[in-house]
Amino acid sequence: MTAKNLKRQSITPPATQVLYDNFHFSPATRVGDLIWVSGQVGIDHTLTPVDGIVEQSHLAFQALRQVLEAAGATLADVVELTTFHTRMQTDMAEFAKVKDEYFPTRYPSWTAVGISELAMPQLRVEIRAVAVAGCGDA
Repeated sequence: MTAKNLKRQSITPPATQVLYDNFHFSPATRVGDLIWVSGQVGIDHTLTPVDGIVEQSHLAFQALRQVLEAAGATLADVVELTTFHTRMQTDMAEFAKVKDEYFPTRYPSWTAVGISELAMPQLRVEIRAVAVAGCGDA
């Protein structure tokens, strides 16, 4: 890998620009083929949390997919997931079913963490990921 390939790139899809501007974080950072995706949550286009773990999970995974695409990768390139849950005991079975819709094979490494709260009180799950662009094609 050359020094040029190791240039740090902030990835900010248009739909996330308001978060970048207001909260000063990059939705993803890419260095070479490695991509670190910030936590994605179940909010709609108005930045309002949707109801229920299934709906929030779907929106969070869709946001993850969009950020990865902006970074030049796909869900197949995800090598690690870390998920944060405010209701881990009651939500995990439903969350896992949704996760398996987005990762039906070649499962990434996954760590699930129970926490007391997220950035907004209505949020129940946050998903962050690490991806290696192009590895899902192999």
